[in-house]
Amino acid sequence: MGGRRPVRRPNKKPNKKYGKPEVPSEIRLKLPRNNEVLGVILAVVGGSRMRVSCKDGKERICRIPGRLRNRMWVRDGDVVIVQPWEIESDSKGDIIWRYTPLQAQMLKKKGYI
Repeated sequence: MGGRRPVRRPNKKPNKKYGKPEVPSEIRLKLPRNNEVLGVILAVVGGSRMRVSCKDGKERICRIPGRLRNRMWVRDGDVVIVQPWEIESDSKGDIIWRYTPLQAQMLKKKGYI
C-alpha cells in the first residue's frame, strides 16, 4: 500500500538561494559606549595588531583580544569599535567589534563616521 507521504512543514523557511534577496529596511547598529571610540583600520601591522585612525583624532595600535581572535577577521578600511587601554590610552587599544560593509554604510549615512 503506497509509501510514506512527505511531512508538510509550514514553519520551514524558504531557500534563500532562490527568489529576491531580503534587504532589511532598518538595521540595528551597535554603537560605542562609555570610553569606546569608532575607528577605521589603516594598516595590518602583524601579530594580530592594527594601526587604527580613531574618531577622537588619535592614531592607535590596536590588537584583537584572544577571545575574539579566531572569530573576527579584519582588513584595511574596515570600520571598528576600539576600546582604549587604561594605561597608554592615547596610543593603544583593543578592537572589540567590526562592522559589516552594509553597517558601515549606514553609519556614514547617519553621520557617525
